[in-house]
Amino acid sequence: QVFTFNKVEIRVQPSLKVKNGAPMSIICHADISKNTDFQLKHNFTIFKDGKLVFMTVSDKEDARYEIPVAKSADTGDYECTVQADGKKGFSNSIYVWVAGMTKPILTADKKEVSEGEVVKLRCELPEEVPPLEFFFRKIKTNSAPKEKRVPEKNQNFSQVEFPVEEGDNILQFDCFGKRQVKSGWESSQYSNSTLVTVKEPFIKPTLITRPSSSNVTEGDQIEFECSTEVAQMRGIEIIFQKNRTILNSVRDEKSLKYSTVATQEDSGEYLCKVEQGAVSKTTKLNVFVSELFPKPTLSASMTKLDENKDLILSCSINGFRRANFSIVRKSSTGDILLKNSRVLAIKVNVNDTGSYTCKAEVKGIVKESKRVRINVYAPVSKPTLSVVSGSPEVVLGKPLQLICHSAMGTPPITFTFYKGDEIKKNVTNDTYATFLDEDIGLNDNGGYKCDARNNHSSGVKTSNILNVTVIVPIRDASLGSVPYGEVEVGSDTAFLCSVKEGSWPIDFKFFKKTDHEVLLHEVREYSDRTIWHKKTMKRKDTGTYYCMASNRASMDVRSRPITISVILAAWQKGVIAAFVLTAMAGAGAIALWWFLRKKKKGNEWFPSLCLGTNVSALASNLTNEKLTRQPSDGNYYSGSGYIEDDENHMKSTDESKGPDLESAEVDYTEVEVSSLDPHR
Repeated sequence: QVFTFNKVEIRVQPSLKVKNGAPMSIICHADISKNTDFQLKHNFTIFKDGKLVFMTVSDKEDARYEIPVAKSADTGDYECTVQADGKKGFSNSIYVWVAGMTKPILTADKKEVSEGEVVKLRCELPEEVPPLEFFFRKIKTNSAPKEKRVPEKNQNFSQVEFPVEEGDNILQFDCFGKRQVKSGWESSQYSNSTLVTVKEPFIKPTLITRPSSSNVTEGDQIEFECSTEVAQMRGIEIIFQKNRTILNSVRDEKSLKYSTVATQEDSGEYLCKVEQGAVSKTTKLNVFVSELFPKPTLSASMTKLDENKDLILSCSINGFRRANFSIVRKSSTGDILLKNSRVLAIKVNVNDTGSYTCKAEVKGIVKESKRVRINVYAPVSKPTLSVVSGSPEVVLGKPLQLICHSAMGTPPITFTFYKGDEIKKNVTNDTYATFLDEDIGLNDNGGYKCDARNNHSSGVKTSNILNVTVIVPIRDASLGSVPYGEVEVGSDTAFLCSVKEGSWPIDFKFFKKTDHEVLLHEVREYSDRTIWHKKTMKRKDTGTYYCMASNRASMDVRSRPITISVILAAWQKGVIAAFVLTAMAGAGAIALWWFLRKKKKGNEWFPSLCLGTNVSALASNLTNEKLTRQPSDGNYYSGSGYIEDDENHMKSTDESKGPDLESAEVDYTEVEVSSLDPHR
């Protein structure tokens, strides 16, 4: 018994798209080949979206999964497997769409509510499987429906609350659901409609005026009345307001009154609002107040004038003369009454500068004119021009800042700066102005001035001319000396410090370098150079020198250093040489005498030994004398007067031995030598 799976397939009847509520069959078919005709048991398994939904065992090659009433929850991917005698076959996957959703069921917790309460609704899709989306609608007459969307991921029902608002009377509610399929979103039909009736806790308020809102004139006494009818007085509140300003309010009463003397500012929209709990109802009323008389006009004979001039202020109303007039001056602390009259005439001073208005009063209605600005000017004083830093000078290449100041004069004051005859800057300020000149040249040594003027009729005042000195900074300081390099002890030295350029006076300083800088001399010169004479140079004056130059540019310029060596004078060297030669001659004579004496005694006692010893000692002493040099003030000198001729010296020493030493025979004898007397 041999068999094999040719194919396993799955199909749906009547089609892949089935209407909701219709019957549906899922068929799994196994195509098997056998070598003989024998019975074979087949295990059929059908899956939906990967979950087992049907299983059966049959000797037939087909298995049917019957769904008598298809629902939207049956939508999904189906596949099947067939197992027989240890072998297994798999089908492809097919997508079955059960079109249409079941009708949702809507319930409300109340059939009758009051304004300010809420209605709780519950919408259910009993045969649907989440995730789902629910849509609730609130429908009232002559108004667009209000809709709320609620997604549900884990249940097939949803709940929502709708507030009952002012004006709601008979409300109708319904709902529908949606689910997502491969082709998009699928919607259910609308649920049953639920009706809810609404009760009013109080009626909409009424707002009236006396006189009528269309017949109010400035000065009239106008009265507002706001009222309502309530089912329950407790918690009721009436609020009366204009725009956003609350004018009056009452609690636990059915009406409210408010009165005032009408002005044009009282024109506008008024609002009466009645509130109880969460319920609020309003009524609006527009009021127009007719003008009793127009605003007065204040006129001035002049608005800009010199001090001690005459000023006339007059107040008038176009086409209306019967009014009480007053002229006032405005200030930060309040209005200052000047005169209860239509006309005010005064002789002004600077303190009268300010804003003025006039007021007119008719039947208790007071109106004020627009402000008129009066400016009284005192003449400017002659300005002073100075350098901000204080000193009338500037370093070449540096900016120069000037200030022009007028001690007196009513601002604003216009200042004009001049450099020579050229206008450089115009500045309008209160009492002073500044000017920065960044283009300073070597020849800019004067010619600055400034003008000052204001609105006074006296005209322009000009400052004195300011001369500014341009300071040229020091450049390239150098130091020299006479003599240069080496100076004899006791002589004088002249140090010359000079600069290539720089404004006078110049401060020169001379320094010597040691472990720290030592100031030796300083002087101020109206010149580009200076000479410092240093008297009587000493050996300790040997060292490195430099100079430093500065002027009012406040920049120190340092020269390159020079080195001075103080050496012995020629006569000092001669004295030392003479002294040394004399000493050497005496020493040589003593040595010769001692040598000859020893020679004579040596021939008698131990000629051979003494001769050898003394000759060696003398040669050694002479050699040592030749190599010895005594230092003196940094120079070296020889130790004897004839050290300069070493060969002649050595030659004369050898010749002094005499002919006896050359020809004499020497006998060697053992002798006993006693210790010599060191004093000999």
